[in-house]
Amino acid sequence: MLLAIDVGNTHICMGILDDKKILGNFRLTTKTPRTSDEYGICISILLDQSKIQKEDITDVIISSVVPKIMYSLTNCIRKYLNKEPIVIGPGIKTGIKIHHDNPKEVGADRIVNVAYAHHALKRSCIVIDFGTATTFDYVSADGDFKYTVISPGLEIGAQALYGQTAKLPEIEIKKPASILATNTIDGMQAGVVYGYIGHVEYIIKQLKQEIHDENIYVIATGGLGRVIYKATDMIDEFDPDIAFKGMKILYDKNR
Repeated sequence: MLLAIDVGNTHICMGILDDKKILGNFRLTTKTPRTSDEYGICISILLDQSKIQKEDITDVIISSVVPKIMYSLTNCIRKYLNKEPIVIGPGIKTGIKIHHDNPKEVGADRIVNVAYAHHALKRSCIVIDFGTATTFDYVSADGDFKYTVISPGLEIGAQALYGQTAKLPEIEIKKPASILATNTIDGMQAGVVYGYIGHVEYIIKQLKQEIHDENIYVIATGGLGRVIYKATDMIDEFDPDIAFKGMKILYDKNR
């Protein structure tokens, strides 16, 4: 069994995979400082809840965009699981070709997403990852990772709205029944969510137009991706487990 760990700016997601099946997963807050022992306790709880012995974990793979936690996390893997983790970064075989001005600055999370899209879907794709930032990554049917759009995430927009104003309250991010709001909360939710739907749809439209391909498959992932996916017909699929599936593909290429 493979333990896949996806370290994002907001959450650390851990999943246990038996071949392509995800047996258990949970998420932690990234910004909470933890020692290697504290990470070890979290992993032990995940294994216990999934009724899996630590000896059943044959390997560990990590995708991380937060370097400062890697020392504690990798030491935890060595101490509690007696494994040397595979860390996605330079030298990892991906099966994709990165056509960026500086390939080294491309985050591991985006490489994982694009690798999944290319190898699993085998067609030109735009992968939208709704995280702390929202990323739109294009990969061709031949595995050429060419174009990227990065914008502030949905939650960042909401936080800016109530955080920079004196009287606007903190809101739950959800789509109200109508854009015709009659109170402050609904008005904020309408502005944030309906505005973001338009933002996403325009970027997809512009990417397809400039790439000259209206048949690009659009797949979304990330915590708040479901909110937008349900509100537009311009996203073909929502899959919350792309990171785990992509890491499994990269593990198979590098083990």
